[in-house]
Amino acid sequence: MKRYALTLLFLLASSLAVTPALAYEHYVIDTKDAHAFITFRIQHLGFSWMEGRFKRFSGRFDYAEANPALNKVEVEIDVASIDTDHAVRDKHLRSERYLDVKRYPKAHFVSTAWTDHGDGTATLTGTFTLRGVSKQIELTVRKMGHGKDPWGGYRRGFEATTTLRLSDYAMRDAPKLGPHSEEIRIWISLEGVRQDSLLD
Repeated sequence: MKRYALTLLFLLASSLAVTPALAYEHYVIDTKDAHAFITFRIQHLGFSWMEGRFKRFSGRFDYAEANPALNKVEVEIDVASIDTDHAVRDKHLRSERYLDVKRYPKAHFVSTAWTDHGDGTATLTGTFTLRGVSKQIELTVRKMGHGKDPWGGYRRGFEATTTLRLSDYAMRDAPKLGPHSEEIRIWISLEGVRQDSLLD
């Protein structure tokens, strides 16, 4: 009886020890094959739209279908990779008056909370750092899909949107653009390749 009790205690302790590892899937964002994008839109003086993207970034996320509280996202952006299809404008945006890429070459997002709404959407909260300024932001997330790919891997995709204010990130020349250009709309599409999982 004593041996049975000890064995039962050992099995219980073992199951508790592995529970956290069983709780989520780990993904790396597939930027190598251009299956992820970070794009933006901003009004030009209130007369028209200017669109662009960041061509180089990396990131990863953890995802738990049954326990969304464990979901985590981290993304790092090479700010100098900004591309608005206009070389002179891109050079200006990289300058110290805007993104100041020499002093702040990277932007960084780290999630702090994931609120699942149960309808395929979620709110992702986290800290976004740009130009050395860190602000809490919220992104509206929509689940795109998941499953096996043709190469034997497993993928999961999301899209997300948010709106940032230029004045929050101390861009010196932002006021010159006028009130119509204060807000920048971000659209993100991410496809992650699963690296490890004990859920199968």
